[in-house]
Amino acid sequence: MATPMPIPGETAPVAAISVRGLAKTYGPRTAVQDVSFDIPAGEVFGLLGPNGAGKTTTMKVLVGLTRATRGAALLAGMPCGSREANRLVGYLPESFAFHRWMTGHEVLVFHARLAGLAGDEGTARAESVLERVGLGGRGRDKVGTYSKGMAQRLGIAQALVASPRVVLLDEPTSALDPVGRTEVRDLVRELRHEGVAVLLNSHLLSEIERVCDRVAIMDRGRIVSQGRLDELLGGVCELSATVDWVDDHLWQAVMPYGRPLSVENTTIRLEIADPAVAADVAAAIIGCGRRLFRLETGSRSLEDLFVQLVQGGDR
Repeated sequence: MATPMPIPGETAPVAAISVRGLAKTYGPRTAVQDVSFDIPAGEVFGLLGPNGAGKTTTMKVLVGLTRATRGAALLAGMPCGSREANRLVGYLPESFAFHRWMTGHEVLVFHARLAGLAGDEGTARAESVLERVGLGGRGRDKVGTYSKGMAQRLGIAQALVASPRVVLLDEPTSALDPVGRTEVRDLVRELRHEGVAVLLNSHLLSEIERVCDRVAIMDRGRIVSQGRLDELLGGVCELSATVDWVDDHLWQAVMPYGRPLSVENTTIRLEIADPAVAADVAAAIIGCGRRLFRLETGSRSLEDLFVQLVQGGDR
């Protein structure tokens, strides 16, 4: 199929977030090195990595809390940290605190005023966002009476109170129960539908798998892999077999059909190229005189990819 010719005078849409060659050093220590990615409007982008990988530092550069040593970071084409860019962004840091003597509603009205929404407009927006994060009935209570999960919801609310075009969420579900995590996932999907670009940092890889369109995996300040989840995880299948007894004889019998991954109790896991080999693996297990209790095939998980990438080299 021929590639369509560009329309004369037409320009490509400006990315909601654009990072090029970003680097940040603190004296002799390099926190972020040569990081590049783009996030268009209406996309949820996951930033993953072990502690100290540079994820939070990258977010701080994007909201202007720290300056990059090298490289460029733009929000809707404007330099990160500028007044114009900050008007577009909502940010939930990993660690935050609000005045305990204020009510949740007062906190949001205050943040709305900081964003330029004064008077009735700011009040209405605060009430709307409280409802959206599930705090509609507790907005008049003091923050000091909130549980950790309620405080986390209030933090998400303050990130949304100014109707931002870009939302940065650093560990947004860390203090939430399973119901709360489900509600946050639904909220992130709503933001995507509204055309908001979301940059999500979370240690809960299952959360990332469920909501993100693309991910970047960071390790020691660098991006070691990035792309769409289906591209990163596709093409690699796993087989899991539970038997009555695992020994070297069994491993030797099944290894011709895939790459051994792990063994837990009496369950073995193989990386396989084709799910059709499951029948051959079952025959090999039975041929060893073993009893086969369960056999499953499926795609590689994000957790497996993550561990493979960040435990490579000398980590």
